[in-house]
Amino acid sequence: MEHSVSGHDHGHIDQDELKILGFWIFLVTDCLLFGTFFSTYAVLHTHTNGGFTPKDFDIPGFVIETFVLLISSFTSGIAVLQMHKGSKKGLIGWLVVTGLLGIVFVALEINEFTNMAMEGATISRSAFLTSFFSLVGLHGCHVSFGIFWMIALIVQLSKRGITAVTKRKISILSLYWHFLDAVWIFIFTVVYLMGVM
Repeated sequence: MEHSVSGHDHGHIDQDELKILGFWIFLVTDCLLFGTFFSTYAVLHTHTNGGFTPKDFDIPGFVIETFVLLISSFTSGIAVLQMHKGSKKGLIGWLVVTGLLGIVFVALEINEFTNMAMEGATISRSAFLTSFFSLVGLHGCHVSFGIFWMIALIVQLSKRGITAVTKRKISILSLYWHFLDAVWIFIFTVVYLMGVM
């Protein structure tokens, strides 16, 4: 009897390890995806067709976006600390703050895209703008997905509390969020700062 219980636990651990491994594989493939989009942007960023150029970016707006996302990465880390302390209320509270900051980030990005489009800088205006909207939009879609994922986990935490399963899910979500933060630093550096310089 003890052997079967032990075997069952071992199988459960293996399933968790497989899920974590699967997430790491997802991150690697996502790195390749973003790498492809970065490479495309690097090739096409000079193909402006006489229109909007990288020097026309609104850098203060992008600095605010970066600041908001960096803070959300910090609050995500605090949420994980609260989880390890066993504080369900603290964990949910900091996840809510992180999600709200993510929403602010996406809203700022949509506002940026709208303002550019109103100035005639649309996705079909030039190869440069196509690559820009594709790269930055891809990141924005990832952040939006992360927000919905966070909301789903908040609901699950509210119902089930902090369990081995929710701990694993929160840890993976936090890793995903930090990954998006790192990708954004590359976008901010390559697209905005190098573009202006």
